[in-house]
Amino acid sequence: MGEATDRAIDAIKFDADGLVPAIAQQHDTGEILMVAWMNREAVRVTLEEGRACYWSRSRKALWRKGETSNQIQILKEFRIDCDGDTVLLLVEQDGVACHTGRRSCFFRAWRDGAWVEIAQPLVAPEELYGNKP
Repeated sequence: MGEATDRAIDAIKFDADGLVPAIAQQHDTGEILMVAWMNREAVRVTLEEGRACYWSRSRKALWRKGETSNQIQILKEFRIDCDGDTVLLLVEQDGVACHTGRRSCFFRAWRDGAWVEIAQPLVAPEELYGNKP
């Protein structure tokens, strides 16, 4: 898989920091779950393991989605946009995607001049991460 993975990575246009935005979408419903960042190694790990791996800008380290919460994302398909500067991961989300305990990170909508929460947590963050939400 190494040579094919290298060809896939070479088609991606990483920014000056070596990152590319990554959108995670539920493969069967089209629901947008989250947006994160990937570097070359995160793309490689994702393609080779079949499980979403991202680059944490705050920790400056790779993180496999669900490594502390067990809410993993199994890769169904990896796509690239027309310019090669954004990737789309079609995934099977096991559990919730958001660190707030919601299914999606996009749980606030601008309605009538205010931000409204349109989805409640399905799991308390403390249950996902102990005392570290």
